[in-house]
Amino acid sequence: MASLVYILGALTSLLCAIFLLRGYTQGRSPLLLWSGLCFSGLALSNLLVFVDLVMLPNIDLYLLRLSVTAISMFLLLIGLVWESQ
Repeated sequence: MASLVYILGALTSLLCAIFLLRGYTQGRSPLLLWSGLCFSGLALSNLLVFVDLVMLPNIDLYLLRLSVTAISMFLLLIGLVWESQ
């Protein structure tokens, strides 16, 4: 059951990223680009949770997952600061 939740979280983040990036291609708002990149990274992070906890339980990918999430949040922060100026 937990593996289903991990997959659904990754698919939800990926779907959000697709919608945000598609909105960027139509409207060219930079904040949509940064948000889409952030959600792409979060989808990758959620996929790494599935790989770490379900597929490869003997290998610790915690630091990689945390790094991908931090980079994703940093991208969103860049977008927010860029738009506020």
